[in-house]
Amino acid sequence: MNFNPYQIADGVFYVGVNDRQKALFENMIPLPNGVSYNSYLIVDEKVVLIDTVEAGYSEQFLRQIKEAAGGRPVDYVIIDHMESDHSSSLSALIREFPEIRIVGNSKTIGMIEGYYGITEGFYEVADGDTLAIGKRLLQFYFTPMVHWPEVMMTYNVTDKILFSADAFGCFGTLDGAVMDVQLLLDKYWNEMYRYYANIIGKYGSAVQQAFKKLSNLSIEMIASTHGPVWTGERLSKVMGIYDQLSRYEGQEGVVVVYGSMYGHTEAMAEAVARGVIEGGMTNVVLHDVSKSHPADILADIFKYSGLVIGAPTYCNGLYPEIAALLDKIAVRSVKNRVFGAFGSFTWAGTTIKNLSAFAEKMGWNLVGTVEQKQALSAENYKALLELGKSMCLSIKQLTKN
Repeated sequence: MNFNPYQIADGVFYVGVNDRQKALFENMIPLPNGVSYNSYLIVDEKVVLIDTVEAGYSEQFLRQIKEAAGGRPVDYVIIDHMESDHSSSLSALIREFPEIRIVGNSKTIGMIEGYYGITEGFYEVADGDTLAIGKRLLQFYFTPMVHWPEVMMTYNVTDKILFSADAFGCFGTLDGAVMDVQLLLDKYWNEMYRYYANIIGKYGSAVQQAFKKLSNLSIEMIASTHGPVWTGERLSKVMGIYDQLSRYEGQEGVVVVYGSMYGHTEAMAEAVARGVIEGGMTNVVLHDVSKSHPADILADIFKYSGLVIGAPTYCNGLYPEIAALLDKIAVRSVKNRVFGAFGSFTWAGTTIKNLSAFAEKMGWNLVGTVEQKQALSAENYKALLELGKSMCLSIKQLTKN
């Protein structure tokens, strides 16, 4: 079978693959739109591969490399990121090209030895080092904790292409094309929020450090390890999304997350949402933790600056699915959120106490709380409306500041 290599620039080819079979990324995050594992080949005086793909696709991957390289052997493989979806074809690559040199930093080399038992053939680089491969010059920028400690990015100085590892990536397969200008992009923007919140989310400060390091580069194309190759006006949008999310700066809007066993807490959530709308803010999203996946909830929490959480008291503590969500939020160190809380109980209430303590731990602005014993009363319905309206006022004030 002959492949028609996809050329993203003169002598630069996409040799990645699409995975439409995997249900859960990292065995946790749903993939309704699949995911791509992106790899790139530069054909110059030297033939250079940027990252590999998931091992299950090695055969297809190698065929594409041979086709793009015109039968020439690969001289170097640059490992920008060691997660298995980008490095686990390395052993197959070495078997095919035994003289290949593996380019990476000291942390990368240690991980390659640990994961794959490979102990030779390394070409170690330091931050800022360059590699001349013919008419092109490649330069390496270390960007640790975006989102592993060994991560680096490779900048093609000549063609002004940034091979950015997982940064600026998103979920979603590449359907029929690779370049952003040839794809229907609607699905990728939402998948970018889901990807960032669930994969990169904790490491906002590291992303900001990467922005500073890359600030003087002239970038005309971003080639991430997941999602489309970004060009033109989409570059500023993609970098803007990552900049905003890494600063934990949400858009104007409110996410209402609730757990409800018998419908009473759900009624409270709907009242808060109505209050938000009456307060003049149309971006309001409701999530029932029994139905919405945490990956989708986290994406909206990162996207919007307002968060209201409600739950019934359960076994003298928090409703379990809400408690699990709080752990996920805390792990990601989400900052700068305007927060409200509500809870219901039958004989002893602890939800408000626990949610208030969580807001204090996170350093969030707690706008208000409403607690209901048994069925929702007319008085508390009005209080919940006011909580929604107060959220709007606080968010708008935060935006002004």
